[in-house]
Amino acid sequence: MKTDTPPEASPGRSCPLRYRYGPEALAHAPEVATDTLYVIGGLYGNLRALDAVEALASQETRAPRLCFNGDFHWFDIDDALHAQVNQRVLAHDALQGNVEAEFGSADDEAGCGCAYPEDVDAGVVARSNLIHRQLKATAARQPQALARIQALPMFRRYRVGPARVGVVHGDAESLAGWRFDVAALDDPAALPWLQQVFAQAQVDVFASTHTCLPAMRTLARAGGTPGAVVNNGAAGMPNFQGELGGLCTRIATTPAPAGAVFEQRLGGVYIALLRLAYDAPRWQAEFEAQWPAGTAAHQSYFERITRGPRYTVAQAAPQTLG
Repeated sequence: MKTDTPPEASPGRSCPLRYRYGPEALAHAPEVATDTLYVIGGLYGNLRALDAVEALASQETRAPRLCFNGDFHWFDIDDALHAQVNQRVLAHDALQGNVEAEFGSADDEAGCGCAYPEDVDAGVVARSNLIHRQLKATAARQPQALARIQALPMFRRYRVGPARVGVVHGDAESLAGWRFDVAALDDPAALPWLQQVFAQAQVDVFASTHTCLPAMRTLARAGGTPGAVVNNGAAGMPNFQGELGGLCTRIATTPAPAGAVFEQRLGGVYIALLRLAYDAPRWQAEFEAQWPAGTAAHQSYFERITRGPRYTVAQAAPQTLG
């Protein structure tokens, strides 16, 4: 994402100034220590994916710390389902994604707040704005939970064993930044920026989501020590072609007990993308009850929900940049 958004940017493509924090802010954030951290981005109101997260967490020797790093709402316009998402997610650590950040906006100037890049079709952007408008109305009917959501931070900092972890929704600079998208990470020209933000944020690992496609990448930082960026894609939607399940990130001092698509060791920690094998038929039924054929969400997301995106496991697999 560009660092300056033109004033004429349309809803859904703009990145509000209030989304921007800069990597130095992560360096000064309060640090929470844990042996095992789950980062669950893009739940999108899918309670079956949340069931799967809790099932994986129950297999850990020690209870992990769960951090929902934004966009835990999206498809859940039903009042009862929306309330369940709030109740279960807000029992853990959470931060705002663009979806939640726009609940409290006085107008729809930023639309869904996704800050979609120019290569995303205008129809996708317009439908996302329509989805958010309906979701925002649902959120407004639950004012106590909405107040808690509006008080959530835009980033969090953890210490997992020896590793310093910065958890964001978008990237190191902005809540809706796209520079931790797989295409941006794999651009050779991005390496100096990545090295710079690792140094400024004083972290060893960045965990993000927002862009809806997963990736694990490592790079050499100043001094030669490695750093890692892990993007879980989406917890609440399929991430790979032909696979109907979500992903979450696990960062821990011990190997994952089960469900790892990839796992690599960085210094004294293990970083993994875990499969969330949720009840896909039940989730599809819940989705269609809220978003039947012809609605904005059905048009934009039904194919992905039922078939997965045009993205492969190999594309997400760990690579070293530079």
